[in-house]
Amino acid sequence: MGKRTRRLLLLLAVMMFVLAGCKKEVGSPQDNAIVPEKSEEEQRPEYKFGFTCITMENPYFIALESAVRGEVEAAGSTMIVMDPELDSDTQKEQIQEMIEQGIDAIFLSPVDWETITPVLHMLKEADVKIINIDTQVKEFDLVDAYIGSDNKNAGYICGEKMITDFPQGGKIAILECPTQNSINDRITGFEESIAKAANGFEVVAREDAKGDLTLAKEAFEKIIKDNPELTAVMCGNDPTALGALVAAKAANRGDIKIYSVDGSPDLKKELEKADSQIAGMAAQSPINIGKTAVGVAMDMLNGETYIRETYESVFLISKENLELYGIDGWQ
Repeated sequence: MGKRTRRLLLLLAVMMFVLAGCKKEVGSPQDNAIVPEKSEEEQRPEYKFGFTCITMENPYFIALESAVRGEVEAAGSTMIVMDPELDSDTQKEQIQEMIEQGIDAIFLSPVDWETITPVLHMLKEADVKIINIDTQVKEFDLVDAYIGSDNKNAGYICGEKMITDFPQGGKIAILECPTQNSINDRITGFEESIAKAANGFEVVAREDAKGDLTLAKEAFEKIIKDNPELTAVMCGNDPTALGALVAAKAANRGDIKIYSVDGSPDLKKELEKADSQIAGMAAQSPINIGKTAVGVAMDMLNGETYIRETYESVFLISKENLELYGIDGWQ
C-alpha cells in the first residue's frame, strides 16, 4: 500500500471519528443541550379577571372599566365584564357565572354594599381574590384589597365651597344613595363640613336617587315643587347632578346651585357655561383608580407584597380652575 493511500485511509478514519461525535439533528430540540430562555412576555402568568360595577350607564364606571381593561390586557391577561344595571340580584347571578368561567380575581363595586355579603362568601369559597373598587362593601374583612377615592373628603370640600358661596346659609336638599357606601361617605363629609358654617344650612329634603340621572330628575322635581325657598342641592355623583340640573331648568329655577362628586366630562361642560348652575364638584380619577387596582391585583396573585387599602386624593373643580383640567376627559 502506497504512502498516499495510507494517508487517505488515515484521514478518512479521523473524519469518521469526528462525525461520530457530532449529533445528526443539529439545531433540533433534541440536539440543543441549553434550552433558550423565554422572553419576559412569555414568562408572565396569564390570569382571568372578572369586572362588575354598579351600572355601566354611569360614565365614571365606563372610564374605570376602560382603565382596568387596558392594564389587564397589557399584562397579558383577560377580563370578563358584566353589567348588573343597578340590580343586586343580577349582580349575584353574574358573579356566579364568572366563577363558573374560572376567574382568578374580580374587580367589584357592589350595587348594594350590604346585600353583597353572601356573594363575598361565595367568592371566598371559590378561591377568587376580591379587589373591591370605588364603593366599599360592608363586611370589609371579606375582601382582599380596596381601591377608591377619599370620598369623605370629597363631600367635605363640596360643603366648604357651599359655605363660601352662601355665607348667610340657606335651605338645601340632598340627593343620596344609602346602598352605596361611597356616596354615604360623601354625604357624611358634606354634612360635617356645613355643620361648621357660621350661619346654618337647613336640610329641608333628602331623597334616594340611587346615583341615577332619571331617578334624580324625578326626585328633584318634587323637592323643588315642595320647597320654593331652596337655594342649593348636594348630589352624590355627577349623573345625579345632571338629573337635578334638568329638573331645575324645567322648573325655571336657575337660581339653585348644584354641588357634586365625580368631575365627569359631561358636568365639566355644564360648568363651563356662562350661566351654569353647577357651583363645583369634587373630582376623582377613575383612570388612576383603575391602574392602581390592577397593580394591586397582579402583586396579590403573584404572591408579592401589596397595599390592602388605597384612597386616591380628590380636589375641587370650579369656575376658577376649570381650565387647568379641561372638559374633554377625566382628570
